[in-house]
Amino acid sequence: MSDAVLRVPGPGLAFVRRWSFDLLHGAAVMLLVGVIVLPILWILLTAFKLPRDVYSLDAALFFRPTLENLVTVFAHPWNLGGKIINSLLVAGGTVLLAIPMATTAAYAFSRFEFPLKKFLFLLVIASQFIPAAVVVLPYFLMFKAYGLLDTRIALVLVNLSIVLPYAVWMIKGFLDAVPLEIEESAMVDGAPRWRVLAEIVVPAAWPGIVTAAVFSFTLTWNEFLFALILGKQYALTLPIGLIGFRTERGDLWELMAAGGLLITLPMFLISLMVQKHFVGSLTAGSVR
Repeated sequence: MSDAVLRVPGPGLAFVRRWSFDLLHGAAVMLLVGVIVLPILWILLTAFKLPRDVYSLDAALFFRPTLENLVTVFAHPWNLGGKIINSLLVAGGTVLLAIPMATTAAYAFSRFEFPLKKFLFLLVIASQFIPAAVVVLPYFLMFKAYGLLDTRIALVLVNLSIVLPYAVWMIKGFLDAVPLEIEESAMVDGAPRWRVLAEIVVPAAWPGIVTAAVFSFTLTWNEFLFALILGKQYALTLPIGLIGFRTERGDLWELMAAGGLLITLPMFLISLMVQKHFVGSLTAGSVR
């Protein structure tokens, strides 16, 4: 009788421990989600508030929404429309140049043997860790000497130096997973190297190439330091436009939030598109 009584608390204690662990785990997840979601929610709500509602606790969640801020940021003197065009051209141009270059470079590192191969690849990877503040002055002097300051071309070139090393590293990982026998059988049948690369290797490594392209676009879209120093008037990008909302009356949070919404929305849409693409690629791969 006494032994049975002593054995009863065992399962109960295990249940309490399990319940406590689940509770702490859920609280940690909710805290992490809150840290990520709350700033986005704040930007979303503030972008549709009148200036008087931004600083009012009574209007923190319940207020009369307005589109005035989204209209104002496109008007003088903010003119975010031109800055959005600059950001799209710079980010798009960077991706269009970086991805073909990174794919061919990654293919060379993955398939060919040449002197100092490992050293050169490590050099490419190490260039990612160079702080932007260290190289911005040489870029500034070089572009000034060639008359490229305050141009989109300068921003595309300088962003290539940022995104290209990571794109090479990422795409190479996917190319290494492509079986070499497929390429060899195609070349035995008479296919040239460029056709093997275009019709066999690239489709097989397409998820990695798309991931590298999205990363390159995102990094270029959000780039601030180079655009601030190398741009003056004609090549200003959207992140630079946000600092213009600091005026003599203080920070215009409602306009800054509207500009932040314009920066965030394309990234959200691209994420949705890439997610669908990856699901389709994995399904097609499993069928084959």
